[in-house]
Amino acid sequence: MLKKTLRTTALTTLAALLSSAAMAAPVTFGIDDSHTFSRISYDHMGFSTQLNRFDKTSGTVVLDQEAKDGQVDITIDTRSISTGHDGFNQHIQGPDFLDTANFPTATFKSTKINFDGDKPVSVDGDLTIKGVTKPVTLNIKRFVRKEHPMMKKDTIGADAEVVIKRSDFNAGKFAPGVGDEVTIGVALEALAK
Repeated sequence: MLKKTLRTTALTTLAALLSSAAMAAPVTFGIDDSHTFSRISYDHMGFSTQLNRFDKTSGTVVLDQEAKDGQVDITIDTRSISTGHDGFNQHIQGPDFLDTANFPTATFKSTKINFDGDKPVSVDGDLTIKGVTKPVTLNIKRFVRKEHPMMKKDTIGADAEVVIKRSDFNAGKFAPGVGDEVTIGVALEALAK
């Protein structure tokens, strides 16, 4: 009886250690493009705050919460801008703004993920728009990690944003009448690969 109890305890301990080791390893998450959207908002001549989104965002997130480390790599298809008006979509894609004919994507590549305990709270990295790269910090407003109830996979979700000056990225036409400060937000969901 004692032998059986010791063997059961040893097996339980081994299983817990293996499970813990598996959870501690870095996990790569692929962005779910049907539930991940990037958006921009800015002041329009003092009349209103305009809110537009990009319909195509892709990339990966590598996360090791125990080691407080990871990597974020996001690509936004700037040709997928959705303002709600076809003519305005074309206007924003023009050379004065995103110049999507020459620069069809914007990218964010992390240099460091900052944690509070085991929870990421911000991501430092390089943002590239129109071929111009600047260091920025994405502030994470919400972060969740749990099993996806339908996909049955380890899944992360986050809402993050950063405020930039579009003139810093050669996209400052009509500033300051049309606000130079632009908030870029990312609503992200990603599943373990």
